Amino acid sequence: MVSVPLSTLTQFSGFGLGFGEPSFPLVQGFDDYFRCYPIAMMSDLTRKDDANYGGKIFLPQSALHKLTMLNIRYPMLFHISSEGSGKSTHSGVLEFTAEEGRCYLPQWMLDTIQVEPGSLVNIKTADLPQGSFVKLEPQSVDFLDISDPKAVLENALRKFTTLTVDDIIEVNYNDQIYKIKILEAKPESSSRGICVIETDLETDFAPPVGYVEPDYKALQEEQAKQKKTKALSQPSLKGTGSMAQQINYGEMIRQANRGQQKFQGDGVKLSGKKVAHEQEPAINTADIDLSGPIRKLELPDGYLFFGFPVKVYKDEFEEKRPQENKPHFEGQGQSLRNSKKRKDKNKTFPAVKDKARSPETIVIDSD
Repeated sequence: MVSVPLSTLTQFSGFGLGFGEPSFPLVQGFDDYFRCYPIAMMSDLTRKDDANYGGKIFLPQSALHKLTMLNIRYPMLFHISSEGSGKSTHSGVLEFTAEEGRCYLPQWMLDTIQVEPGSLVNIKTADLPQGSFVKLEPQSVDFLDISDPKAVLENALRKFTTLTVDDIIEVNYNDQIYKIKILEAKPESSSRGICVIETDLETDFAPPVGYVEPDYKALQEEQAKQKKTKALSQPSLKGTGSMAQQINYGEMIRQANRGQQKFQGDGVKLSGKKVAHEQEPAINTADIDLSGPIRKLELPDGYLFFGFPVKVYKDEFEEKRPQENKPHFEGQGQSLRNSKKRKDKNKTFPAVKDKARSPETIVIDSD
């Protein structure tokens, strides 16, 4: 009788019997039922509000013990389904801090599988391919107000482990919730889900729900029509208003039609006399066609034209007060060149140097 060691007959952990068959580990799965609740119902010590806008769930410690005893692939990916609604989705696990018999899911995930808090859901391990492409559809036109949606989405997808087609995920940005639907995911598989961990994921956006492409041609025509109506409704832009008369708009149009004069100024003859100019006749602005270049009078935004003469107000006392003709500048001028001869302006004392006096004479001034 041949005795066989007990180790060769071990069938635990997926090993074969060892009778001529290759010995390799078999992938085992985790399959269990839990009562599902939203993350908002977790205790304050273990609740993480940021997890409500991600794709990971909370499981009890007993699930971690079972997973460590099985030969599973990492990262841990799970298939969550409800037998009552027939809906399913995929997720990863964030922590094993839930109470026994319970699991906590993000609110959008409960809406996806259409279950109420306390309902029974089936959670089992899943094997999803590494994603390479995903097409997203924002569920509101408010998503267009984000200045850099690609950067916002890249930061939001770090909280997700899987993406499943037809799921509507939620993204929190600037205290506003944006819902985004997964329209397409590649590579395609029977599970309709992909893994987004450690992969280069290419994203594409579909037009948001409710977005209507504007008719740019009709918009330009409407703007041109409004501009023309505004110009015709203002008499100052047509050249018939009081402002046009104040600035002599008719003469401006006539000068523009004749062409701008290239050389301006008065000529001078070689003899030094000025050249006499012929006086042009007065212009009647009523005879000039002002319907031509009316846009030359349009002023830019923020500019106003004040072409009226200003007369300084004087009361009756200022008008009766005689005006004194005082010079604008008073005082003595100073020369930059020093005078060679010093002139003594004090005439009460004799000059220091007296040519008529003997050089031996000494004069002492006394007070």
